[in-house]
Amino acid sequence: MKRKYSLEQIEKETEMLTQQEQLKLVESLIHRLRKKGMAEKKSFDWNQLYGLGKGLWEGEDAQEYIDRLRKERL
Repeated sequence: MKRKYSLEQIEKETEMLTQQEQLKLVESLIHRLRKKGMAEKKSFDWNQLYGLGKGLWEGEDAQEYIDRLRKERL
């Protein structure tokens, strides 16, 4: 998709708009970007977390770890 106008040209054109018109343009752009962002749901690759905590609890009993965490929260 080829652009007809450069960003610089568009910015110069917007300077000729009133403040109210500029605000309306910004709101429209934000709305469009949010709508597009919602349509493009990004899925998370859980495989990236694989091995991240390796060795973190090495030598510690899982139940003792949980019990200690619960005590610390009180």
